[in-house]
Amino acid sequence: MANPCLQLSGFLISCLGWVGIVIATATNDWVTTCKYGMNTCKKMDELGALGPWADCVISTALYHCVSLTQILDLPAYIQTTRALMITGSILGLPAVGLVLMSMPCISLGSEPQSSKNQRSILGGVLILLVALCGMVSTVWFPIGAHQEHGLMSFGFSLYAGWVGSAFSLLGGAFIVCCSSEPSSSHAYQDNNRFYYSKQGVPSQPAGAPTNHAKSAHV
Repeated sequence: MANPCLQLSGFLISCLGWVGIVIATATNDWVTTCKYGMNTCKKMDELGALGPWADCVISTALYHCVSLTQILDLPAYIQTTRALMITGSILGLPAVGLVLMSMPCISLGSEPQSSKNQRSILGGVLILLVALCGMVSTVWFPIGAHQEHGLMSFGFSLYAGWVGSAFSLLGGAFIVCCSSEPSSSHAYQDNNRFYYSKQGVPSQPAGAPTNHAKSAHV
């Protein structure tokens, strides 16, 4: 039961990681920007929040966001983050579905175990791609924002992306590792055992008449 337990653990962890990626993609609280020191910006109400989709102004009485609609005028790190996060969010759905349909408690007709293993490995690889998209985005975005806007602090969305990427990486690794097929040597040994057992069957009736003949001769 070790492999099914690892596969179930990897599936649950991957689901949490995918949810974290989706939350980070849909929200804009990635980094808090500030042209001066953080304490000075808080006193002057000049804090800003920047995400892939909007640039917001934060103050005690106002929270105003401007959508970043000029795609061709956006910096490369914002465009790349959008593409990677959308790709990761979309890939997560078929990945979770493939892993779910390969669980030991779910059977699609009379399919062999090798088909379920292949489906599970494919789902695990897709989850690893989701983790890769999340890691590249959540590392590149704050670096680009720091170079463009200066001082900053990390926001909730960025932490959600980091946690989601880590969970997706861990869950995908669990799924891929526990879905490997048994080696051919075990199958060869099993065939040999079955062969020897068949060879041993006719030897038992052959010895019975000989003993009976000897006893009758005496």
